[in-house]
Amino acid sequence: MSNSNKNSNNSSRRSFLYQSSLASLGLVFMGKNGLAANSLFMAKPNSLIKGVQIGAITYSFRSMPGSAEQLLQYCKDAGLSAIELMGDPAEAYAGSPVGLMAPMNFGPPAANQPAKPQMSREEFMKNMEERNAKAIAWRETASMDKFVELRKMFNDAGITIYAFKPDAALGMKSTDAEIDYAMRAAKALGATSVNVELPENAAHSKRLGEFGLKHKVYVGYHAHTQATDTAWDVALSQSPYNAMNLDCGHYIAAGGANTKDTLLALIDAKHDRITSMHIKDRKNKENGTKNMPWGQGDTPLKEILTLLKTKKYKIPATIELEYDIPADSDAVKETKKCFEYAKSLLEG
Repeated sequence: MSNSNKNSNNSSRRSFLYQSSLASLGLVFMGKNGLAANSLFMAKPNSLIKGVQIGAITYSFRSMPGSAEQLLQYCKDAGLSAIELMGDPAEAYAGSPVGLMAPMNFGPPAANQPAKPQMSREEFMKNMEERNAKAIAWRETASMDKFVELRKMFNDAGITIYAFKPDAALGMKSTDAEIDYAMRAAKALGATSVNVELPENAAHSKRLGEFGLKHKVYVGYHAHTQATDTAWDVALSQSPYNAMNLDCGHYIAAGGANTKDTLLALIDAKHDRITSMHIKDRKNKENGTKNMPWGQGDTPLKEILTLLKTKKYKIPATIELEYDIPADSDAVKETKKCFEYAKSLLEG
């Protein structure tokens, strides 16, 4: 073989090896990128279990710093793909002049930490009302652009917002412009309902129902231990957009005629008027009504979730963390425990 042929063959061989190496390297990088993309996809939370959407109200994280970005991370860490969003962090993100409230300390102090002032739910709600009173003028003129942006931020992370709870904008003293704002904000966030405490004044639930009809946004009324099988009847009769945000734990804690069987019957009878449910494990009235870690109270968690699964009721089951957080834990860890417990009941 001549030197020219030999050099030509060597050059071709080197070229082939070089091209092959590049191709192999490209496949490796493609594989890594593919794995990375798949990893990112898999990193998105999924709390739709056996057809039942498990979510959480962001009130569950009240003991921790609560910006919208922080709440997003908490949801991801807890494995949640759907939420009920409290009004405060959404408004802060959208530019409310009152900003964010400080974290609320509802549990025992962490180890070696001094006790912090406790705040009851009633005090929390009053504090929230006073602060939001300062934001009335802002609400009446607020742009929806930041709410749309907030929705996209959560949706891009694999998390949907199915309910919005801007209590202060839906109260008896709220202006029409405030209520209108709450409905528009809910729609911008992608929520199908706004949740609010069940009013004692029937005129107010009628008023909210009319706004719900106008905007095609449901108003989910939340009851505490005043809950009975007929507590929502007036509101439900006033508007097709008046609905129930049923808290199963509070219902059981009320005691009296409220039992496991009546709760399940209520869900069955009103399932088409329940926009979402709050799930917690409370002792019944006879046992002291205390909020307990899941599995230690009297709320029929398994029966509730099984009913949603077997009847295919599209009612989000919303974790509301209200039991004392252990000193060596935090709200995210405990919310995740609740989710894992619910998941085990649905998959069991």
